[in-house]
Amino acid sequence: MANPFVHIELQTKDLDKSKKFYASMFDWKMEEVPSMDYTIIKVGEGTGGGIMKNPMPGNPDNWLPYILVDDVAVSTKKAKSLGAAIAKDVTEVPGMGWLSMIIDPTGAAFGLWQSKPGM
Repeated sequence: MANPFVHIELQTKDLDKSKKFYASMFDWKMEEVPSMDYTIIKVGEGTGGGIMKNPMPGNPDNWLPYILVDDVAVSTKKAKSLGAAIAKDVTEVPGMGWLSMIIDPTGAAFGLWQSKPGM
């Protein structure tokens, strides 16, 4: 598969409650990244993810899948040309890569992810 799902992110109003629930439900390991105010979810086998404070307080909590691309800027422009809205333009995650957040023409949200070389 050329563009696999590589990360699934929970955006939640209640970080502590969410972390406790998912750690207990699935025995997932949580690794805090204090410099980013972010928690990495280590699931063992399969695609891992993360938990962060919901950046849009009025929106319901949600899971956002990220899809791997070779060039996030090119893919973001392509999505827009196909009728998608850009919710968050290309943004660097220091030391890791770049992301953008897309709303497809039907209203479904997903993220694009490009890893830094060597990651």
